[in-house]
Amino acid sequence: MTDAEIEITAELVRDLLRDQHPDLAGLPVREVAGGWGNQMWRLGDDLAVRVQRMDTTPEPQLKERRWLPELAPALPLPIPVPVRAGEPSERFPKHWTVMTWVHGEPLDLGTITRGTDAADTLARFLRALHVQAPADAPTSTDRGAHPRDCTGGFESWLKEADALNGIAADVRAVWDDAVTAGEWTGPPMWVHGDLHPANVVVADGTLAGIVDFGDVFAGDPAWDLIAAWLLLPAGTAARFFDAYARADEATIRRARGLAAMKSLFLILMGQNGDRGLPGGKPHWGPLGHAALERVLKGV
Repeated sequence: MTDAEIEITAELVRDLLRDQHPDLAGLPVREVAGGWGNQMWRLGDDLAVRVQRMDTTPEPQLKERRWLPELAPALPLPIPVPVRAGEPSERFPKHWTVMTWVHGEPLDLGTITRGTDAADTLARFLRALHVQAPADAPTSTDRGAHPRDCTGGFESWLKEADALNGIAADVRAVWDDAVTAGEWTGPPMWVHGDLHPANVVVADGTLAGIVDFGDVFAGDPAWDLIAAWLLLPAGTAARFFDAYARADEATIRRARGLAAMKSLFLILMGQNGDRGLPGGKPHWGPLGHAALERVLKGV
C-alpha cells in the first residue's frame, strides 16, 4: 500500500495522538466532511487535526505552522492556529497538525443572508491581511501570477466546462480584459490565495472565519479580491470594494478575470462530482455557475 492509499480513520488519528501528544488522545475524534489534499478531524470542541492526505508535499502544513501564529493576532476574523506538530512516523509517514477549530458552517454548505455585513467584514479582513509581507515570506509558483501568465489554464477550463449556455464568449471577454490590465506594482502583500466557498465559514448569516491557508503567499492581492464575486451575494461587490478602498481599476480588472477562472474551477469540480470522479464535489457546480453570473454582471 502506498502512502496515498493509507486509510485515515478515527482510530489512526487517536493512535497518532497517543504516540506524540498523549494529553490530547482522550478527546473525542470525529471526521469533518470534505478535504482533498488534507483531511480534517474534529478534536474535542475547540481543536482539529489536519492530516496530510493527497498533498504530495508537506509544504502547505509547514507554511501554516510557520506563519499563522504571526498572522492571526492582526486579523479581525478567526483563523486556524497550529498548536501542536505531528511528525511523520512508522505508523503514518506524513505530517499532521493540531490546530484551533474555527466555529461556523462552511459557506459551500451554508448561505450569507446579511450581504452588507459580509461585504464589510470581508473588506476589514482583507485590509488587515493585505500588508507587506516580510522578505522570507513564501512565494507561489502557480497562484499569484498575472492573468496573462495563466491563459493556458483558463482556456483549458473554459473548454472543459459544461452548461455555459452561450456565455463562453462573455467569459472570455472578462478574461481578455484582465490579461490587458496593468500589473501589480506595489510590494508583495500577504495573500490567502484560495478564497472560495469551502474555505470560509459563516454564522448568523455572515462571515465568521477564514480557513485553509495552505496556499498563503506574498504577492498580488487581486488573487484574494476574487472573493467579492466568489463569496458575496449579488449586488454587494461594489460595497466590498468601497469598504476595502485599496484596489485601483487595474487590480479590480485582474481580480474579476481571476474570479471568472476560479468560477470555472468550481464548475469543473462539480462536473467531476456528478461523474463520480475522485475529489469531485457535486454541490460546487451550482456555486460556480452562480459566481460566474455575478462576475459577468460585475456585481
